[in-house]
Amino acid sequence: MSTMSFAYAGLIGGMSFVLAQKTIPSCQPPNAGEYLLLVVSPTANNQKQLRSALPPELKTITCKYLNETVTRVGGFNKIDDANRWARYVSNIVGLSAIITTRPTTADVQPQLQPKPPQQTVSYNPQALGEGYAVLVDYYNRPELVNSVQQVVGGNVGFVSYGQRPYLLAVYTTNQSEAYNTLQKLNNGGFVASLVDSRKVILLRSTVRF
Repeated sequence: MSTMSFAYAGLIGGMSFVLAQKTIPSCQPPNAGEYLLLVVSPTANNQKQLRSALPPELKTITCKYLNETVTRVGGFNKIDDANRWARYVSNIVGLSAIITTRPTTADVQPQLQPKPPQQTVSYNPQALGEGYAVLVDYYNRPELVNSVQQVVGGNVGFVSYGQRPYLLAVYTTNQSEAYNTLQKLNNGGFVASLVDSRKVILLRSTVRF
């Protein structure tokens, strides 16, 4: 009986250890002016392949970002560097990457349960196709729509990504256009992200304030 008790205790202890190992922390946001690479890597094999393909001087951390298990690679001071490594990861490892950034001078504070800006077209949610989407976190400030429109030189949409609302600055299959838009938004002081458009749900094609 004593042997069985020890064996049972060991089994429970082992299960607790495994469960503890599977706890993945949330990703830390980028520093001001930093371009961060978040590589979607849901499996341990994905993570191992990615680490073996990257040089050791690049720091990698497995974490959670918008309900996705990603490998945080960063950070980069130039968008060209982040772009180059994103292409490398895609071509060599076959994993998709998200580039996110944080403005150098941001005085906005995140608000809980952000409200959507004024909608001008009927509600018709649909998934975007293949390509790139540049999203802007508007922090419950719908008046930012006009500012984003001025930066991108066109209409701004309203989307859902990772069960959170965002402004859609641009949706395109042109990688260069997507990266250029991301850089313009960052220079303009917006919190913007570049993501796989296939995971974005379009809620409104055009919003105005």
